[in-house]
Amino acid sequence: SSVENGRPPDPADWAVIDVVNYFRRAGFEEQANAFQEQEIDGKSLLLMTRNDVLTGLSLKLGPALKIYEYHVKPLQTQHLKNNS
Repeated sequence: SSVENGRPPDPADWAVIDVVNYFRRAGFEEQANAFQEQEIDGKSLLLMTRNDVLTGLSLKLGPALKIYEYHVKPLQTQHLKNNS
């Protein structure tokens, strides 16, 4: 399988560190650590609800909303499209 930015193209195959690096690259340096602490890998990321992101990671609301709307949700949508 091809590798994009050092991580597998399908988020379902991401390890915890891939998820962490993804959010660091997206500019969420501080918040990325929460994904590491909670051991969120790609499969977990794809299962996260808006509520999980807003309350489960103990993030500030502003960054949490952006992370969900601009990153988690689009990754989930993309994954579903590619695998349907």
